[in-house]
Amino acid sequence: MSEEQVSHEIKEAQKRKHLRSPMIILNIINASGSKSFFGYGKNISLGGMFIGTVNPREIGTRFRLEIPLPAPILKIVQCECEVVWNRQFSKESTLEPGMGLKFLDMPESDGEAIDRWVRHHKS
Repeated sequence: MSEEQVSHEIKEAQKRKHLRSPMIILNIINASGSKSFFGYGKNISLGGMFIGTVNPREIGTRFRLEIPLPAPILKIVQCECEVVWNRQFSKESTLEPGMGLKFLDMPESDGEAIDRWVRHHKS
């Protein structure tokens, strides 16, 4: 493979890494193992996701999420997340309030499942 082809493959892989697609309801897993409604995922990629909520958590907050990937994947993935940015509700803003989460311990197989789901919904 030529250097140009390798460079092209790397660029394509990086694009795949940053694909975004709308997502459904998320559940947080409490220390006791019980689950509760957390918010609505608006975008998801291999590295993290945006949660639309009027009550975003503070930057640096960590917690475990359960993310049910709908058809055609039909898999539940779990991982530790960290809030990396948040946006509070403002009457003057046209931007949706919420928070950006970074996945901290996403297993490779679950990351691949997310990528497959995103690809399916991008086409």
